[in-house]
Amino acid sequence: MATRQIVKIDEEKCTGCGLCIPNCAEGALQIVDGKAKLITDKFCDGLGACLGHCPEDAIAVIEREAEEFDKKAAEVHLHKQKEAQPKPQPAPAFSGCPSSRAMHFKVSEAKTESISTTPAVSQLTQWPVQLKLVPVTAPYFQEAELLIAADCVPFAYANFHQDFLKGKAVVVGCPKLDDIRLYKEKLTEIFKSNSIKSVTVPYMEVPCCFGLVKVTEDAIAASGKNIPLKKVKIGICGEIKPEEEVRTFDPPRTFTHPH
Repeated sequence: MATRQIVKIDEEKCTGCGLCIPNCAEGALQIVDGKAKLITDKFCDGLGACLGHCPEDAIAVIEREAEEFDKKAAEVHLHKQKEAQPKPQPAPAFSGCPSSRAMHFKVSEAKTESISTTPAVSQLTQWPVQLKLVPVTAPYFQEAELLIAADCVPFAYANFHQDFLKGKAVVVGCPKLDDIRLYKEKLTEIFKSNSIKSVTVPYMEVPCCFGLVKVTEDAIAASGKNIPLKKVKIGICGEIKPEEEVRTFDPPRTFTHPH
């Protein structure tokens, strides 16, 4: 064995969201007992393509003694993965990403009876809304309060239009299903190219959804602007979790050393 670069996973930080799995081209990572694991050293090329997809910063590339990367073995492993038929697991043994776990819950009769019969008025004032589709310099971004919403939030939170969308420009996306690197680049350009007054990020309580908050934080920092950020965690039953906070990101400072 030789000393080389290889992936290391911090199990205390890892939430088992699975965002790193599809981004490892060699199939070296797997969710085991609710945590991401490196199957074997020889499947890991040490390039760290999975790093940017971990919302918890639980993955790092380190140097240590390890088996050499075996490209052929990794290809055989990937082929076997594709050929293997998925085996259904009973609900109690579920160990994947919590966002993919099937759940069923009922709405109480009291809540149903309290629903108003007056038709709600849409507060949407723009199109498109998908982050991948909106133009960076769309006129509705100028001097806007921007809402960056996880796309499951409007389904879970009943008063989304009145409580979140009213008076704001909006983009929506899913950090689990889309390219998180594209999100960061697009949001950074939006922040740089427009006078955004504030940003609000409502996101679901499942671990992988926090990736939307993190990529927004990174994009604000990369833009070099001071933009107030409010994040709001939404429970799967539609309640607001006590996780709100407001942060302001200062632009990078240049220090001059005295001669």
